[in-house]
Amino acid sequence: MNDITFLHPYFFWLLLIVPVYIGWYIWKQKSMQASLQISSLRGFAKAPVSKKVYLRHILFVFRVLTIGLLIIVLARPQSSNSFHDEITEGIDIMLAMDISGSMRAEDFKPNRLEAAKEVAAEFVKGRTNDKIGMVIYAAESFTQCPLTTDHNVLHNLFKDIQFGLLEDGTAIGMGLATAVQRIKDSQAKSKVIILLTDGENNRGEIAPMTAAEIAKTFGVRVYTIGVGTIGMAPFPVETVFGKQYQQMEVKIDEELLQNIADMTEGKYFRATDKNKLTEIYAEIDKMEKTRIEVKEYTKRKEEYLIFAMLAGLFLLLEIFLRNTVFRNLP
Repeated sequence: MNDITFLHPYFFWLLLIVPVYIGWYIWKQKSMQASLQISSLRGFAKAPVSKKVYLRHILFVFRVLTIGLLIIVLARPQSSNSFHDEITEGIDIMLAMDISGSMRAEDFKPNRLEAAKEVAAEFVKGRTNDKIGMVIYAAESFTQCPLTTDHNVLHNLFKDIQFGLLEDGTAIGMGLATAVQRIKDSQAKSKVIILLTDGENNRGEIAPMTAAEIAKTFGVRVYTIGVGTIGMAPFPVETVFGKQYQQMEVKIDEELLQNIADMTEGKYFRATDKNKLTEIYAEIDKMEKTRIEVKEYTKRKEEYLIFAMLAGLFLLLEIFLRNTVFRNLP
């Protein structure tokens, strides 16, 4: 138990009863014993003294211990770790993930979307002190999870991301704008959006650079990630003969992604395979560290039970011994 404190320490004033009770017990010893008038004690001088004569006082010891322990129980002992200030890392992060049909390409295993989800989930797992949220987008955008510190909820929502949730297309501007909308009112000193896409902007009512300007206005830094191998990528197509593959050209608007990153003081990355994507998230993880001061503490825990159990034990021992070994005969 660390740093024991008492919720009601004023009950310890009751301990003043203990020395008074001990004094009363000593004073009453003579009057509590039977007496016999005889002419001389010389005949009893060498008579053996039973151990019970001395051991009978153990009943009083048990009673005093019971009283003392019950007073401790009334004082409500509690344990807690010491409060201390600690410097830790923490920022607010929104993930904006492309779930358009082109993310089915299998240059990443098992495909781009599943690889992106897996790597992002590992990234979230390592950011225990951050508030993290997620936006998904295709031809339109949707907030999958607002900023939260409950990363278990976020991990469960990762599993629900799949193709077909939104109309197909790639609205980079909409995805970025929705992420900005979710993070702009954050009180964090550092606000970050990680935008991942594998294509070119071809849908949406908001131009990507307009969304980037909005992000800059609110002090949001955007890291952009282009996902896709160089050249051609295998794309699954369902036919009457089952799943077939056709090679599709990888078209990523790297200039646009670079401009978004530059405008918001972020950085553009190109991921050509899953390992490279993992390295990119690791690099972002190292770059985005904000020092904040938090007060660490452990929730208080009640510790009276052990004292209550001991008090009960001593009380039962007194009752048992008083009615057996030290029983007074009438």
